[in-house]
Amino acid sequence: MAQPAEKAYYRFVVLFFNCLLTFGSYFCFDIPSVLQDQFQGNLTCNATVINGTVDCVVGLGMTPQQYNLLYAIYAWTNAVVVILAGFLIDKLGNRFGVFLFSFLCVLGSSLFALGSHFRGTPYLLPIMLTGRLLFGSGNGSLTIVQNRITAFWFKGKELALAFGLTLAFSRLGSVLNFFLTQKFEEQYGMQWTLWGGALLCVLGFVSAIIVSTLDKVGMRQLGLDGAIQEESRKVRIQDVKLLSLRYWLLVLTIMFFYNGIFPFIADASKFIQDKYNGYSQKEAAYIAGAVYDSSLVLSASVGILIDYVGLRGVFAVACAVLTLPVFGLLAFTFVPPLVSTIWLGVTYSFAAASMWPSIPLVVPQATLGTAMGLATSIQMVGIGLSNLVVGQILGTKSSETKIPLWRWQRMMIFMLANTISCIITSVLLNVVDYRQGGILNNTTKKSEQAERDSDREPLNQGEEEQNEDEDDGPVRSRSINS
Repeated sequence: MAQPAEKAYYRFVVLFFNCLLTFGSYFCFDIPSVLQDQFQGNLTCNATVINGTVDCVVGLGMTPQQYNLLYAIYAWTNAVVVILAGFLIDKLGNRFGVFLFSFLCVLGSSLFALGSHFRGTPYLLPIMLTGRLLFGSGNGSLTIVQNRITAFWFKGKELALAFGLTLAFSRLGSVLNFFLTQKFEEQYGMQWTLWGGALLCVLGFVSAIIVSTLDKVGMRQLGLDGAIQEESRKVRIQDVKLLSLRYWLLVLTIMFFYNGIFPFIADASKFIQDKYNGYSQKEAAYIAGAVYDSSLVLSASVGILIDYVGLRGVFAVACAVLTLPVFGLLAFTFVPPLVSTIWLGVTYSFAAASMWPSIPLVVPQATLGTAMGLATSIQMVGIGLSNLVVGQILGTKSSETKIPLWRWQRMMIFMLANTISCIITSVLLNVVDYRQGGILNNTTKKSEQAERDSDREPLNQGEEEQNEDEDDGPVRSRSINS
């Protein structure tokens, strides 16, 4: 009689709770973007209404540079922690990761909320930065565990769809943040808003308990628990040297693409208010959030499409090329910003569904956590540097007036430069992939066979025993998914 874990419904139940791991943390991540006016608002002011807009907002008194530092420290923490986190997950397993990193998300978001109570004191920025540091340590690493669980249960079957659904749930948190946070802040204030975000991270911790239980029971029913633990003990940090050129080009492509996405979204709400007339803070937040709205709507269907047609490398190039006009429109025209944010959301959806699911195709299963950790680390190094550059471009002084348009134009030109770099690396990725068999652009059935071949390659010469373990585990998992 077939075990429950051998049936399709079981892996989709695992996927559901796996998706919930990052729902709350993604909601929390961009709360500063929605409340940028409050974060950069003055400690005290006599607000007056001119033509329907308030010329002064009471807030935490941060400068644009300090505000962007909240995002930079998150990215840099990710860059350092996720390398070790990926290796530890490969060595100690998914269950260790989901408990530790979901707890760090709860702790970091709580400390971030606590920091807001120290408004007007020298303790505010250090406490809030420490909170973002801990939050970054948890959220970036939690995403690695999430991707590793998804890759195990869906490898060779519905992989891009599973990654797309995972992204959709995460982006649902982001979308709800852009729709609800500003209203909640108006009614209950910034401090309760930040504590509400921390409470949503508790949801992720509860989901971590459930998904780790399902993962443990499922692997035991499949008879893979012991084999995977034995395989994990053989993973060594030196295995990083064996990652292919194709992997590194893929990582650089991801980094340059995301360098143009997240730093833009962090400042998009204020940019829209400063450049385009007639937008309130709430309306600007809605428009900035359209990037995530598009991603939420498209992620699952795009995943199904890519599972069916392959062409992941081609989609990577196309996404980068089609993103160029977005920042051009924002920099040099007054076309309504909603056009650009929806457009960016579409290219982002295709990029996320084609780039990240490509990593399991070009690395051995045993080192997937380490490979994901390195990819996330390099991505976050780029994003952190981009946040600092953007903060420097936009200025270092807190002010009640708008940031000059020429500063915003320089920021968009910087985004364009990252997108051009993404085009170059994605073209090189396709060239190298073509010379090595074209796995990234294969259809689903060919990719399944290539994955089998990849799993049979030993990490080091002479490790035949490990190679046998790799064959036994993934082959059986693929057979139950067929």
